[in-house]
Amino acid sequence: MPKTSMIVGFGPGTATAVAEKFGGEGFSVALIGRNEDRLKAGASVLKAKGINAIAVSADAADPASIRAAVRSVRSQLGPITILHWNAYGGMEAGDLLTADQASIQKVFDVAVFGLLAATDEALPDLKQGGEGALLISNGAFGEVSPEIDEVVVGLHLMGLALSSAAKHKLVGLLAKRLKGDGVYVGEVMVYHPIRGTGPTNDDSVDPSVIAEKHWELYKARNETRAVVK
Repeated sequence: MPKTSMIVGFGPGTATAVAEKFGGEGFSVALIGRNEDRLKAGASVLKAKGINAIAVSADAADPASIRAAVRSVRSQLGPITILHWNAYGGMEAGDLLTADQASIQKVFDVAVFGLLAATDEALPDLKQGGEGALLISNGAFGEVSPEIDEVVVGLHLMGLALSSAAKHKLVGLLAKRLKGDGVYVGEVMVYHPIRGTGPTNDDSVDPSVIAEKHWELYKARNETRAVVK
């Protein structure tokens, strides 16, 4: 039976590497995001490599939009085997004490509401055949650590850290909740900047390493979390 990976939050870096990795393993790939030009270009690159790929425009922060994207992918490629959540809410609410309520709300629109809406809509597919999976890309700012908290506050990235922490907790909850349905839930948490996505340093991580870690988690299906440092 054909397998489909739906990648939400497509862009350079992790999402591109994951699309190439899973596509190279025989999956059809659906790229989801708001930038239609980027989506179409990404799908074209994948097709040139022999990967069956489509582009679907949707807003990960809008539950109705992301539910519609799930239905569109299903209608074009068949049941969804993997839902990969690579979307994040940007740099909203850098300082939680000065940010307005709307900015703080946006922190959770992608990390919680969008993710849950997509999971719920895709769940009938994910339950099929014992191979369904929900894969989450996340950052180390979501860890509970005084050292990390100090860096976050200094960089005015408190909203990003809060969204990462919410996803981190959600992974554990969904893993327990969906285990009985045969749906695997796994998270890759990255501790350094990712090459191709902005400013990097000597500790930057090649996105292919992250993609490989997602693949390892998916195939083994026995660990909920993995760390890339």
